[in-house]
Amino acid sequence: MPRVVVDVMLKPEILDPQGQAVQRALPRLGFEGITDVRQGKRFELEVEGPVDDAALARIREMAETFLANTVIEDFTVRVAEQPAAGPSADAGAVA
Repeated sequence: MPRVVVDVMLKPEILDPQGQAVQRALPRLGFEGITDVRQGKRFELEVEGPVDDAALARIREMAETFLANTVIEDFTVRVAEQPAAGPSADAGAVA
């Protein structure tokens, strides 16, 4: 089944206290060299049928009216690549 991902992030001009708290904690935990952290939300939507322009438009409308507060958040919508069959060697990897 096709999957569409909606990523929601605070707009750059909006303060991100949770991201700032993570950024301050990283050096204490031995993770150096990170100069900024922004925290966001990710929604993965499994879609019935093809993911065509009409389906993506409907998902953008959903994101704008329900998944994101567009006064303070931006969002992106993308079709996720289908994973290859079988277990992944990079199960904990970040892309």
